[in-house]
Amino acid sequence: MKKIVSLLNALLLFFVFSHASFSQTSENAKKIDELINKYVEYGLFNGSVLVAQNGNIILSKGYGYSDFENKVQCAPQTKFRIGSITKQFTSMLIMQLVEKGKIKLDAKLSDYLPYYRKDNGEKITIHHLLTHTSGIPNYTNIPNFMDNEIGKPYTPKELILKFGSLDLEFEPGTSWNYSNTGYFILGAIIEEVTGKRYEDALRENIFNPLEMDNSGYEHNDIKMTNQATGYDIGPEGVTVSKFIDMTIPFAAGSMYSTVEDLYKWDRALYTDKLISKELKEKMFTPFLKNYAYGWGVMKINANGIEKKGYSHSGGINGFNANIVRIVDDNIVIIALSNYYNGESGKVSNDIGKILYGIPYNFPKKSVTSMLMSLGAAKGYTAAVAEIKEVLKNEKDTYTIKEGEINNLGYTLMQEKKLDDAVEVLKLNVEMFPASSNVYDSLGEAYMTKGDKENALINYKKSVELNPDSQSGKDAIKKLEGK
Repeated sequence: MKKIVSLLNALLLFFVFSHASFSQTSENAKKIDELINKYVEYGLFNGSVLVAQNGNIILSKGYGYSDFENKVQCAPQTKFRIGSITKQFTSMLIMQLVEKGKIKLDAKLSDYLPYYRKDNGEKITIHHLLTHTSGIPNYTNIPNFMDNEIGKPYTPKELILKFGSLDLEFEPGTSWNYSNTGYFILGAIIEEVTGKRYEDALRENIFNPLEMDNSGYEHNDIKMTNQATGYDIGPEGVTVSKFIDMTIPFAAGSMYSTVEDLYKWDRALYTDKLISKELKEKMFTPFLKNYAYGWGVMKINANGIEKKGYSHSGGINGFNANIVRIVDDNIVIIALSNYYNGESGKVSNDIGKILYGIPYNFPKKSVTSMLMSLGAAKGYTAAVAEIKEVLKNEKDTYTIKEGEINNLGYTLMQEKKLDDAVEVLKLNVEMFPASSNVYDSLGEAYMTKGDKENALINYKKSVELNPDSQSGKDAIKKLEGK
């Protein structure tokens, strides 16, 4: 749900397979386990994974800790927030109401929410809301929303009237923009039509029929058994994530589940137990940007044969989730992490390669993660010096990402650790000397620190590399007193 979360890491999982033959199941399980353990070792993943093929579970296992403070191990029964994976459950509830004749996909938003602004509500259909083509702005991207609002409880009506009724970004149906707001509104429509709470509709119509006993709508004041704590990895190492009131994500992202329960969900989607075959086909039919109703649709080339796949990712404070279903080969990959910046999508991608017997690479150590770890233990001056020495001989075993280092520098600036920020951003300049952005960022750090001389040097270098940088030119004028 954080605005920095990019939509659908899973949509990038377009595997190009050299052949479609499967290795022996036990061998695949061993390879998958070795792969995930390497992600865990490098601080890139922590959580639970389930992989199944042809109705048989190949691997179902927890990795790392669900609670670092008390050293509780993750397990297949560990409950994780699943963020935007909630959307596929919201879309299922809508389709069930369509089947009962209580909702029409081409009906207008205003037909179901009389309090919604009519000028927009009479143009937006249920189909638009399901496919992110409504034009309604994403409320989690509203400036300062994630800083100022996520700790406050809201009723659905309160949040919709305050943040979900803004002017449209485009005419409904003409473009695509991921909108948590649209799915939040769908949850309110479900409540309005059924007369029940969204979470009760989930329980009665999906969880109970499928015996998904370890899934539900999370409440901040209820502590569950086997509940994972959510973490971030930042300058201070692994820390408990920022609080979010679970009324904020609502039908767009408030669910928790386990890998085992999501496997039951996957199994049910091959049947007509929840909705008819015709409506299920409608639910999985892609519209703009290959997005269907709560699912991203993938076309997979397996040895020249096109395969169908569906996927979605989820990111919410302290958690990162991914589900991939390759339906033509009856495969599902489920990765749930209690690291907000856990690599669930990359883990899923690499597992897919293993299942199809094509070459894959183990993850590399992250320079940024190492920098944060050493910085917390030794200070950033010593950390940068040590990393430079390590990279002299082991550069090929590390991933060095300009954006990650840059973000760390800005995080340190926000924490008023200006000397540390300068050290980190100087390292970025050294690693990426051809990038105008790294000089711009270092210039900003120096300017914030009050070192106008070095700020000017770096802003000028930034503009030299990118003459179109208006922000750099403006900074130079300010520093020169013009």
